[in-house]
Amino acid sequence: MKDYFVFIIILCFLGCSNPNTIDNSLVFRYNEHKNISSLDPAFSKDNADIWATNQLFNGLLEMDNNLNVLPSIAKYYSVSEDALNYTFTLRNDVYFHKNERFGKDSTRQVIASDFEYSFNRLLDPKVASPGRWVLNKVQGFKAKNDSTFVITLKQPFPAFLGLLTMKYCSVVPKEIVEHFGSDFRANPVGTGPFKFKRWEENIKLVLRKNHNYFQKDKNGQSLPYLEAVAVTFLPDKQSEYLQFIQGNLDFLNSLDASYQDDLLTTKGSLRSKYVADIDVIRGPYLNTEYLAFYLDSELSVLQSELLRKAINHGFDRKKMMLYLRNGIGIPATGGFIPKGLPGFNAEIGYTYQPEKAKELISQFKAETGIYKPEITITTTSNYLNFCEFIQRELSKIGLGVSVDVIPASTLKSAKANGKLDIFRASWVADYPDAENYLSLFSSHNFAPSGPNYTHFKNATFDEWFDNSYLETNTSQREQLYTKMDSLVMSKAAIVPLYYDEVIRFTRKNVNGLGINPTNLLDLRYVKKSN
Repeated sequence: MKDYFVFIIILCFLGCSNPNTIDNSLVFRYNEHKNISSLDPAFSKDNADIWATNQLFNGLLEMDNNLNVLPSIAKYYSVSEDALNYTFTLRNDVYFHKNERFGKDSTRQVIASDFEYSFNRLLDPKVASPGRWVLNKVQGFKAKNDSTFVITLKQPFPAFLGLLTMKYCSVVPKEIVEHFGSDFRANPVGTGPFKFKRWEENIKLVLRKNHNYFQKDKNGQSLPYLEAVAVTFLPDKQSEYLQFIQGNLDFLNSLDASYQDDLLTTKGSLRSKYVADIDVIRGPYLNTEYLAFYLDSELSVLQSELLRKAINHGFDRKKMMLYLRNGIGIPATGGFIPKGLPGFNAEIGYTYQPEKAKELISQFKAETGIYKPEITITTTSNYLNFCEFIQRELSKIGLGVSVDVIPASTLKSAKANGKLDIFRASWVADYPDAENYLSLFSSHNFAPSGPNYTHFKNATFDEWFDNSYLETNTSQREQLYTKMDSLVMSKAAIVPLYYDEVIRFTRKNVNGLGINPTNLLDLRYVKKSN
């Protein structure tokens, strides 16, 4: 009942904020159970923050649902032959949201010096943005004039354009940021399709349509179509689910164990009782769930490629996904690069072959004299069911498996410092390029100073990885990515479990809500019918 009253308060606020009450069909309502920590794009680290700032801000570039990099505030761009200089020509019709601090016109046009200011702010140690790393490979940047912005890299980096699509790289107005200081987090002014109206932390967030937004649809109609966005902050996923089922929310992005069986069949289809009211959208998500081996472990069993391959062949990933995830997720028969990302290949990994796994175990025993091989998998409580499934399956091929459950913070520290022999992990893309995944196997990135938690080391891989930075041909670079991924799998450095999926549930009256592998929420093209 408390949840219902919170929702009613938001609707009342929307109605009272304008003398003309907003038609409910023009308000998009969703819940954010993780809360929002900041509306400043320089701090858009988590999905909750990214979703909100994506409605409020724009950068030079954006990414479409197929991971293609497109111009946004930049009208077009060019890259020098040595792949070091990026020149962006800006649109002349982009304006910041209206604010009295802009003076008599209450707004002003975005110019190149705004990006120079925004990037310098991102690097400012006093700001302490978690996103400053996106400019690590940047040598410098400058506004050549009001419409031209130039970025120079230290070395070629083909994934750089993808980095510029991140919300960290959004443009912000100097006069507003410097007026509010750190309070800009709760007083955002951007250029996005929606403008900030009100935020009562952990209670409600309201955004209103930006009638001065620069983008239009293919028919020339101004975006967005909606008049407002209303966000609630119910922390309990069961309450969120009930609000959605009752029609008080338009959108549900999570799939929690507390209600997944009520909503979906064991094969992942929507149950018949909801077919008339709810739509389901599914697609690849740039997240690979896996088991990792610490290859510098003193345990002889982990030094054996035979045993690592036996583990990869020793359990049925399709069965695991069907029983534990209602079919949501793609069994990982490819490499570490997830489905949906260029470079992915579904044929380079391991399939369920129990007899082959037994043969590999027998060969391991004969070569080492270890007749009772045993391993310990370390995980968190959230993934205990997966590890117990693997434990049962591997016992059938003659491998003893123990499962150790520890807190997430402890696991994070222990894997970074080489304290765990086998551990469950996941890697969600920081940016949509396979280089982000393959960097986990470069010997230059050994943990704890880098993300190579397995301590995988291979001279050929390192050579290919370094060469990929110099390859400007997209197709050839993707082929190189696949070769690197295949090499890692041939050495069985990890055990891919599954590639995650984005699954979205909407009410039947919601149209135009797409889906993308980064799970970014884009409300520009959303329409609601009565």
